Amino acid sequence: MLIACSSSEKKEQAKEAFIKSQDKEEVSSKKKTASTEGMVLIPAGEFSMGAKSDQGEPDEFPRHQVKVSSFYMDINEVTNAQFMEFVEATGYLTVAERDVDWNDLSKNLPPETPRPADSVLKAGSLVFKATEGPVDLRDLTQWWEWTIGANWQQPFGPGSSIEDIMDHPVVHICYDDALAYAQWVGKRLPTEAEWEWAAMGGLDDPKYPWGNEGASESMDKANFWQGTFPFRNSEEDGFYHTAPIRSYPANGYGLYDMAGNVWEWCSDKYHHWAYKDENILTSVDPTGPKVSYDPGDPYGEKFVLRGGSYLCSDSYCSGYRVARRMRNTRDTGMGHLGFRCAMDK
Repeated sequence: MLIACSSSEKKEQAKEAFIKSQDKEEVSSKKKTASTEGMVLIPAGEFSMGAKSDQGEPDEFPRHQVKVSSFYMDINEVTNAQFMEFVEATGYLTVAERDVDWNDLSKNLPPETPRPADSVLKAGSLVFKATEGPVDLRDLTQWWEWTIGANWQQPFGPGSSIEDIMDHPVVHICYDDALAYAQWVGKRLPTEAEWEWAAMGGLDDPKYPWGNEGASESMDKANFWQGTFPFRNSEEDGFYHTAPIRSYPANGYGLYDMAGNVWEWCSDKYHHWAYKDENILTSVDPTGPKVSYDPGDPYGEKFVLRGGSYLCSDSYCSGYRVARRMRNTRDTGMGHLGFRCAMDK
């Protein structure tokens, strides 16, 4: 799958200047004063991390005890309005607004992968496109379409806009984009353990952020796909794509959209056997493995995503389970990838 990168002709000069200045230094010099406004304090605790049923994926086992110190977490996912404030203050260009650097991209691909045409390497991103009928759910290319010009400001491609969805979570955000924003606001991305603990909302070992009631009976709890994925969405919850933040009830800690809406980046590198390797696993405030490994794609360095999105369903990915893990390369943004921030107490 191609990395999601996209362009903005209006900012061509700004783009060149920004890239030359090195992202982290540029953003750091303009960062805001850190504040816990819009955050809640998540209490310290101990829990069993990982899947508790046969519905879990192989990388969610075995369950293991983890202790997490108290920390602050954003009440909601970062919105288009919030991300726009960041961009206007810093001039930041998301990875999805930069033409693809083949030298960088090829490092995440098998050797001897042929270079695509320059026309394909133009800035763009992966946009969801419903299929006309049932397809092989193992083949993501059936419903993800590389769209030149798609980015956080044009989430569905050229001609689309966020003007009427400023209170929706920002999308087409890669790991590096999320890090840049977090640095600017004086925060960080949550660890995978922090995210799972926070998603539980103080409940006793729940399967979902709202409890153990099945997702198909909980359409009023989260924004996810109703119908048959990826070709028929009945929209029983009123939304085909993302929903405005806080459209659904908060969990027990006061956090919104810990299930559905958009997948959220965590700070941990992804390793398929992270829960099985004692050298990787840490029981107190774990920060993840030092190296990344995905057996299905061993060339790319990947980071963990949590929470599911509006595209998840029981028949496809069940991403709204608190233990569900997803991953992607650090420079990949897609139409259902967003984030929220955390902060030390």
